[in-house]
Amino acid sequence: MRPPLRPPEINVTPLVDVVLVLLIIFMVVIPQLEAGAAITVPAARNPDPKTDVENAAILVNVTRSGDVMLERQPIARQALVHQLKVLRRQRPDRPLQIKGDRDARYMQVREVFKDCQTVGFPGVSLEVGKPEEEEG
Repeated sequence: MRPPLRPPEINVTPLVDVVLVLLIIFMVVIPQLEAGAAITVPAARNPDPKTDVENAAILVNVTRSGDVMLERQPIARQALVHQLKVLRRQRPDRPLQIKGDRDARYMQVREVFKDCQTVGFPGVSLEVGKPEEEEG
């Protein structure tokens, strides 16, 4: 005669451990995916509210060291105009936004701004932060 069968048990402790580890990993990794490059934008007292969510702007970043990034991907300054022309042909109504680090040389940001204007975008805007973000 066999011994009576024990009812099955579900041990959820390993599941909870795995979920917590995944949560911590995502909390660390996701902010890094969004960042692309560490850029601290200059402050403005009355920034324009973000209005066009459906038609996201093309992002051009100028880092502290003067490197240029297009859509979070490094790009040589010489290739920037050509790449912007390609993007403009694909969607001519898409706006362009420049995000220049506040410690970048103004001349570098201005040259990138001029390059973006020569492509013919209807609106080239500069991203700024709130004055509270500047203190730190």
